[in-house]
Amino acid sequence: MVRQISGPVVLVGHSYGGAVITEAGDLPNVAGLVYVAAFAPDTGESPGSLSQEHPPEAFANIAPDSDGYLWVKRDEFRESFAQDLSPEEALVMAVTQKAPLASTFGDVVASPAWRVKPSWYQVSTADRMIHPDNERRMAARLNPRKTIELDASHASLASQPGPVTDLIETAAEQVG
Repeated sequence: MVRQISGPVVLVGHSYGGAVITEAGDLPNVAGLVYVAAFAPDTGESPGSLSQEHPPEAFANIAPDSDGYLWVKRDEFRESFAQDLSPEEALVMAVTQKAPLASTFGDVVASPAWRVKPSWYQVSTADRMIHPDNERRMAARLNPRKTIELDASHASLASQPGPVTDLIETAAEQVG
């Protein structure tokens, strides 16, 4: 999809999507990377290995199904993922969540694009899915053009869309 866009592209990754943009960001038309409460693995790291240093607070609320997908338990979803959203908003997210394969968290990054592409990072200081100290550590080693910290859950895109959008727009303007 990125190859089909003729101009510069800014990739934005949330959660394990950060590992995706870390690998996909080496495409020539990718101009920048924005990490939103996301994993930013280095060479030889995976989201799972990064989580081992500071396990997430809500780790016990993640359950695999028989096909190997990881789900945040519906009755624990708001507390685990979106504690700063209303119960109704969190319920919608809980019943529509897109579960990743457990193997996704073991996928090792070969060539992190953030080493050669400009990056930006948003830390969620109340994140229970990725420990905030892990987010800060990953952000610091990216040497990002800008880091923002939000008093937000893992669902910062929904609870604080203004500052997250501003960060993405800043990235697009700076590389555009």
